[in-house]
Amino acid sequence: MNVHPHYPSDRSPAADALPEGPLDVAALTRRMVEDDETAYRIFYDAYFDRLSRYLLVVTAGNEEAMREALQIALVRVVRHIKVFTNEAAFWSWLTVLARSALADENRRHRRYLAFLERFTQHTAIEQSASSRDHGEERLRGLLERNVVRLPPDERQLVEWKYFAHQPVRHIAGQLQTTEKAVE
Repeated sequence: MNVHPHYPSDRSPAADALPEGPLDVAALTRRMVEDDETAYRIFYDAYFDRLSRYLLVVTAGNEEAMREALQIALVRVVRHIKVFTNEAAFWSWLTVLARSALADENRRHRRYLAFLERFTQHTAIEQSASSRDHGEERLRGLLERNVVRLPPDERQLVEWKYFAHQPVRHIAGQLQTTEKAVE
């Protein structure tokens, strides 16, 4: 018998309760519906390795995906257990839970990757905007330091256009000249 992480020894407490011969799935699932802890241990001993192997095949050997899907599937067994009359129907139900757990985990993983992609694109845009803003700040600083060297009439134009952000049309109207002359 394999050693499972839930059990400290080579044999789980439920291993002694496993009947010789075929497992009575109807009795087992009925006891699981009644929240019988021993029944869950028997289920674990009987199906853990089988479900693990099944998911390992379905995931094409991806052990991490297999473990995640198996954990989700086992939680779903506990949440949604019902009485089954035969082993074939029970196993079929377990494989459906396992495949849907894997599909849900794959969707969650794709959503996470899409989020990361959007986040990195957003961060790149912010960095680009930040560097552009930094460039504008640098230009403004250069203008402020050097505008004092201009003649008063040209200084006034620069201040209206670049510091007050007035449109060329408005400046031309104030100076009673053409837009071309202001430019």
